[in-house]
Order: sequence, then C-alpha cells, then structure tokens
Amino acid sequence: MASPVTIRSISFEKPDVRAFLDVPFPIYRDDPNWVAPLYLERFDHFNPKKNPYFLHADVQMFIAERDGKPVGRITAQACRLRKERYNDGVGQFGFLEAPDDPEVFRALLEAAAAWLKTRGYTRLQGPFNFSINDEMGMLIDGFDTPPNMLMGHGRRYYPARMDALGFVKAKDVIAYDYEIAKPLPRAMQAMYEKALDSSDLVIRPFEKKHMARDLDIVISIFNDAWSDNWGFVPFTREELTKLGNDLKMLVSNNYIAIATWKGAPAAMAVSLPNLNDWITGLNGRLLPFGWAQLAWGLLAKPPKSVRMPLMGVRKEYHGTLVGSALAIGVIDTVKKFHQGRGTAHGELSWILEDNMPMRRLIEQLGGKPYKTYRIYEKAIA
Repeated sequence: MASPVTIRSISFEKPDVRAFLDVPFPIYRDDPNWVAPLYLERFDHFNPKKNPYFLHADVQMFIAERDGKPVGRITAQACRLRKERYNDGVGQFGFLEAPDDPEVFRALLEAAAAWLKTRGYTRLQGPFNFSINDEMGMLIDGFDTPPNMLMGHGRRYYPARMDALGFVKAKDVIAYDYEIAKPLPRAMQAMYEKALDSSDLVIRPFEKKHMARDLDIVISIFNDAWSDNWGFVPFTREELTKLGNDLKMLVSNNYIAIATWKGAPAAMAVSLPNLNDWITGLNGRLLPFGWAQLAWGLLAKPPKSVRMPLMGVRKEYHGTLVGSALAIGVIDTVKKFHQGRGTAHGELSWILEDNMPMRRLIEQLGGKPYKTYRIYEKAIA
C-alpha cells in the first residue's frame, strides 16, 4: 500500500522555487519530446520582484510529497485584473505536473481549490502558467512532437486524470504548423497586392531604436483586437516594459511587422525564435557549455522554426476585406523574412477553437492544426 500524499505550501525563496522546478524531471524522464525550461528564465518568472504579473495577482505554490520526496506540483493564482473584468468567481491553477497517480492529482487540485475558496472564489480553471498571456492549456492532442517556445507539453494520462476528477472543458486552443516556403494562394495574393497598390496599406518592420513607440503600437493593437476573446486580460504597462526587454534580446526588427491603413496603425504580427530547438538536451542548465550553444543559436544562425504568438487586426476591420488584407500582409511579411533566412517551419499559436474566421484564414494559408490544448474547470466544493 502506497504511503499517503502530503501537500506542502512553499515560498518564493530560491531553494523552494528550485524544488518546484525540479519536480517535472522524473515525470518526463522517458519522454523524448519534453524540453526542460531554462532554470535562469524560470527563476525570473517565479520572482515577484522581476515578474510584473505579481503586481496584480496573488500566487501560492504547492508541492505534493510521498515519504518526504516531491512527486507533484501546482500553483493557485488569484488575478485581480481578471476579477475586475469578469467577476465570475473563477480562480486559476497552473504548472500542474504529477505522476500517473490519481491521489497526487486529487491532492494537488484540492489544495489549489481550498486556497482559492478562502479568497471567495467558486470555480477552479486552468492550467495557466501564470496568465492567459503566458503559457496556458493542457496538451490533449499532439504528444508526438516537442513543444514550441512558451507552449506546454504533457503526459498522455493527464487529460484522463482531469476527467476522472470531474473537470470539464472550458475551452480548447489550437496550435497550427505552417510550412514557411508555402506560397500564398493565388486569390489571397491578388487581394493583398491590390491593397498594396492602393498605397493605403503600408507594412514596415518593428524599430528597436523606437522601442517604446512601437511596443505601444503592438500592445494597443493586441488589446483592441483580442478584447472580445474568451478569457482576455490586457497587458499592463509593466508587462509591456518586460516584453520590450525580452524582445530586445531575442529578435531583430524583421521578426515583427506593423501595418498601417490610411496612415493609422491597424495590424501587427510578432514572431519569436523557437528557443526549444537550441536548449533541448541542456536539462535547464546553461553551465558549463549550454550558454555557448544558446549564444550560437541566437547570434550565428537562423532558427529551425519560429512561433507567432501575437497577431492582431483592430476590431473595426474584423470581417472586412481590409481586415483580411491586413492579416495576410503582416503574416506574409514576417514569413518572407524567415523564409529568406532558411527557416522551414512556423507555429501559429494559440488560436481559440471557435475563432473560425482566424482558423479559416490560417488553413487557407496552408496551416495545419497539430496540437490541441485544453483549459479545464470545475466548481469549488
């Protein structure tokens, strides 16, 4: 008979965070598609002084133990921005990792629910690591390939464990694989060229020398374009600043495209190198030689694949030919840059399952759905 599962609340002190980050390694020991995140980046993510998410949210980390040894982990988080926007009683969980053991899953999720209940929440929803603007969702389809940058992986038994505990689907999101060399369909190309010929449509790269200006444009378009999406929470000024610092290190100007229509910013697309191509096999550590591998990837050669995590067209153009031309334009501009450097694949993610206009556009461009992530929810007893 197995010994009982105990749950331990942990702090944001470095030894506790390190123990939390170590939990997944034995769980994925025999999974060749799992990519260990870099400890350096994860320590910053869990640092309330460095991650602006903590300015508007409270978080508690939990570790599940058997015989004093960590076997699972979870976070519970109460986001004030989300509560102000929806006031629906929903609190969130994230970073769930556990062996194929129903008692560990039960204990972790009950701990997160109990912590949220004391704060007045009535439903538990997740996973979010930490917010909808971070890594989110539990993989339910697409286990046979590694995840792209800032996208999750998981074990095949995870969804069954959630189902067994009475969790139900709140929403699915889709990741699309896109062959960068694939040309635009003829009809799309003709529509796009007609819009370009009018001189009303102008597309330019991001300009790092005007970082604050262009970040404001990108996030203003995002916060407008996505504002009606399920679960949307806007980026804050502090999150915008951190995003700028991250982009400064990771990308060149042409990774991002900004489109104007009749002189006003109207659409944008942001791509990122898939760092997972470079950090696979490092086990989360840059020392002693991992830093050289990462630097070589960042500075000396183009990425094998990229991800487009942000793309948006202002709401006033949704459902119009202008909107379609804007979307095609920023996607195609970024695509041509990466194609010219020899990058073969891109991931367009994530896309809400019921965002049919965007899904149809991506599929017309040649994108193919290859991973599905699920947000689960359950009433807090």
